[in-house]
Amino acid sequence: MGTALVRGLLASGAGRAQTVTATHPRKKRIAELAGDLKVRWTTDNREAAARADVLILAVKPQILEAVLREIRHDVDAKTLVLSIAAGVTTERIETDLGGKQPVVRAMPNVAAIVGLSATAMAAGRHATKRHVTTARKVFESVGIVEEVPEYLMDAVTGLSGTGPMYVFQILEGLSDAGVRVGLSRHVATRLVQQTLLGSATMAKELGAHPATLKDLVTSPGGTAIAALHSLERNGLRAVLMDAVEAATERSKELGRAKVQQDVTR
Repeated sequence: MGTALVRGLLASGAGRAQTVTATHPRKKRIAELAGDLKVRWTTDNREAAARADVLILAVKPQILEAVLREIRHDVDAKTLVLSIAAGVTTERIETDLGGKQPVVRAMPNVAAIVGLSATAMAAGRHATKRHVTTARKVFESVGIVEEVPEYLMDAVTGLSGTGPMYVFQILEGLSDAGVRVGLSRHVATRLVQQTLLGSATMAKELGAHPATLKDLVTSPGGTAIAALHSLERNGLRAVLMDAVEAATERSKELGRAKVQQDVTR
């Protein structure tokens, strides 16, 4: 995700190569990335934090605390901190960095790799409108951005943050179905990819309720209504709702685990 954000910043013009410093723990990977992305690379998080006007924390929530401890004394009080760590609140990040740091929490998704992320973000107590504008510019370099209250960020993680996985599962399942009814894997996968893309684009551009769009396809006594009956009988919508709920609860657990560590340290 960090690499995707660097690519997006450079491609959109929101950032220039000479102003970006990126870190990675492995020197071999740095060598690979440096040949592709002409920004400053280092293994030193403290060096990068000290140079930053905008600091993006693109790490897993399980290691975020360790990273914050490492860089705490190198982050300027005026530096805007952007975090994409699932479940970790802006308040916890503010506290770990001294109390009054401007922080914006965001949840992009893996489609940032192709510039089509769905990102939601929430501002911390010390983030101003100017900080939010800057954060929006960063994340709009890889897709669309919605602002939500922070208490909804776990729900965002369960829905759009985890969302590409649901779509990939559906894509694979439909491709398997195509093979089952006689299509080659290549043809089935190509048809499913375009069907998902076309359907999502149609829904976005028309702005109609999904039920209305579904009714455009389900003609009386036709194939689509027969398929819909099977989906309803097997509980597709309930399965998807359960999956989003499970991912949302896991995001909350990650945040609670962080607080528990602080209490019992």
